[in-house]
Order: sequence, then structure tokens, then C-alpha cells
Amino acid sequence: MRSFRTASFMLSAAAAAALAAPALADVKAGVDAWQKGDYQSAVAEWRPLALAGDPDAQFNLGQAYKLGRGVPADLAQAESWYRRAAKQGHLQAEDNLGLVLFTAGRRQEAMPYIEASAARGEPRAQYVLGTAHFNGDLAAENWPLAYALTKRASDAGLQIASARLAQLDGLIPLEQRQRGLAMLPEMEKSEQRARLAATAAATPAAPKPASSAIKPVPVAPSAPLSPAAQAAADAASEATAAAKVASADAAKPATPGTSYPAPPASGPLPAKSAPVQTPVPTAAAPAKVATNAPASPWRAQLGAFGVEANARNLWKRLAAKYPSVASREPLLVKSAKLTRLQAGGFAGKAQAVDFCATMQKGGQPCLVVDK
Repeated sequence: MRSFRTASFMLSAAAAAALAAPALADVKAGVDAWQKGDYQSAVAEWRPLALAGDPDAQFNLGQAYKLGRGVPADLAQAESWYRRAAKQGHLQAEDNLGLVLFTAGRRQEAMPYIEASAARGEPRAQYVLGTAHFNGDLAAENWPLAYALTKRASDAGLQIASARLAQLDGLIPLEQRQRGLAMLPEMEKSEQRARLAATAAATPAAPKPASSAIKPVPVAPSAPLSPAAQAAADAASEATAAAKVASADAAKPATPGTSYPAPPASGPLPAKSAPVQTPVPTAAAPAKVATNAPASPWRAQLGAFGVEANARNLWKRLAAKYPSVASREPLLVKSAKLTRLQAGGFAGKAQAVDFCATMQKGGQPCLVVDK
């Protein structure tokens, strides 16, 4: 297999995630201040809540220290706050903790977090883990799996993963790339199960209702069951208890800071292109925050293509099938050798989310992005 290798990729973490904004009024006040550029006020709102144990405030404080906004940039402080929030089940904090550890060179320590995040479908973690599987460094060499993970990250809109995918097209034999693509349907299902399990694990158990006094009722003594009958009764009891637990877990509402949006379904493979030596960023880019400006920044991304004509053809097919697509103007966003097909003109994020939901019901991958 190694005769195909012409390059070995260096691993790196990517940009920070968006700020958490739950229902807590003071945490939201901090987010509002942050969006206005008043970072010191945002930190002042979050710090007492973070010290009191609020996981969203802890995550946001970690973001502030990571980006150096409102406080001096301090990755040690960022790691500390991410770790506190992660221990309480804050999934975004767990994602960022792994990436911060990896960026700091503590790669072995970071990998369990990276692997858990990638299993839930986090694109940056999938990109890092995919590169590890290609190089056989920090993870077993597995080129089909490396290709599948990089493809998932690319489909989620991670630009550096799209560039890496184009490189892998020229480095991994076709048969192994096809095996990687065959993994995608089960990988998507596995990601969904992992997200649901992680969210359920982070959701506090509902308080038990107060028990009321029950009068004892005399019952006539029963004859003991035979061993076979007792085993059957025990099995039935265990099955009933398991069903009740599963039903209760499914009904639990997600708590602030532990919800996890599903990544898009796998889209078409970008056209094959020559390997491109793309520099891997080592510094995290500033987190994007939504504003209340009249012009909405929200768009819906429908795919990324190595050939612009393929993007235009997809728009024609979707416009013929969906009136909601035909009523919008296609946006072709150039990025390196890729053309990203996006729909714009949404009044806000909620409208873009509804648009993508319609697309995904029809089997078309769609990702809400902030330009």
C-alpha cells in the first residue's frame, strides 16, 4: 500500500465553534455584548456564572481566552474552562478541548476527545482523525476510513478538508476510495446514534415524584416457581424495565449547551484534480457571530464541486424540483479549486434552517452557513 504514498500530511486543529447561547438571561446578555464587540462586558457577565458551574458560561469563557477577546489570549485558561464544561456534558466544549490539546502538541492526550467528536460527526475532528488514519500516526493506517472521514468533513463545508480530499484523490487508489465511499451511509447513522447517546448522557435525570403512602394488602402466599418459569419471568421483567428506560431517555428534553446539530448527509464526490499542497493553519480563526444587521448573512450550502458546471447543473435540477429553490438566486462561491453552491436571501437563520430541512427530506445535502 505504501507504494501509493507521495506525501505525508501534518495534522492540525481548525477554527473555534460558535458561542453557546442558552435560555439563561445573564449568559445571553454576555452573548449580546459579544456580538456588539463589547468583549469585556461579555466576560464580566459570564465569569460569575462560570465560577458557579454554568457549563455554557464556562464554554463561552473558554472561547474568550482562546481568541483573546475581553481577556488576554491564554490557551491554558481556555483549556481549563473547556474541561470544566466538558465534564458536565457540554459537547462543544469537549470538541474544542480536544482541538486545543492537539494544537498545543499534546496529541496523545487529545486523541480520545478527537475520536469521540469525530464519532458524533464534528467536521474538524473528522479531518484530524482522517489525516491520522492516512499517515498511520496516532491511529492505525486505514486509507478507506481516512477517505471517508475526510469526505464527511468536506461535505460539512470545512474548506481545508475539501482541499485535502482533492489531494487524497491523487494519492489513494480508486478501489480504496470506493471502499471509503461505501462506508458513508453507515457512518452517518453511527454519528446520529453517537450524538443521541451523548446528549442523553448529558441530560440530568428527571426528579422522581414523591411517593404516596400505600396501604399494605394481604396476599395469600404463592407457590414457588419452577427454575424454568422463574428464568422466563426474570427475562420478561428485565425487558420491560429496559423498554421503560429507553422510552424515558427518548422523552428527555436536551439541556442548554448539550444539543448537537446533525451534519449534512454525504454529497457528491468532488471531481478528481491534481494533488494540491495546501498549507494547514495552526492558529484558530475568530468565531463568527450572527448580527442584527438588515442584510442577513445566512445562506444554505448545497454542495462543493471541483467543476463549476456541476454546481450549475445541480441548481437546475433542484430548481425544477423545488419551488423554494427556483425562487432564489444561485450563489457560486469560489474557494481554491472548489465552487460552493449556495442559496441566499434568507431573512434569518430560521428561514435558512427550514429551507435545508426541506432539501434534506428530499435527500439533498444542505448546510446552513454564515457568510
